[in-house]
Amino acid sequence: MPNNFHKRPQADADLDSIWSYIALDNVGAANHLSSGSVEYSRCLSKIRWQAARPDLQRGLRSFPVGSYLVFYVPVSDGIEIVRVMSGRQDIDADDMI
Repeated sequence: MPNNFHKRPQADADLDSIWSYIALDNVGAANHLSSGSVEYSRCLSKIRWQAARPDLQRGLRSFPVGSYLVFYVPVSDGIEIVRVMSGRQDIDADDMI
């Protein structure tokens, strides 16, 4: 089974927002997080079956990365990242649209 990952536009926007927030204090740390997120997504695509989140969306799964949650759905060739959100946020089904 291939281990590819795809990101929805909102996931890209989430990562851009996280980068911008961190870069206000430390651009190097923001760049490190950004490059690490690609590698992490590749590893996650190999694990595919983590904690299910049917309360938010059918087929949705999540995995913690530091203080963030990566929300994704398994697809035929790997995973599709839906959102990347702070674990401190109130997260509901409307956030996954």
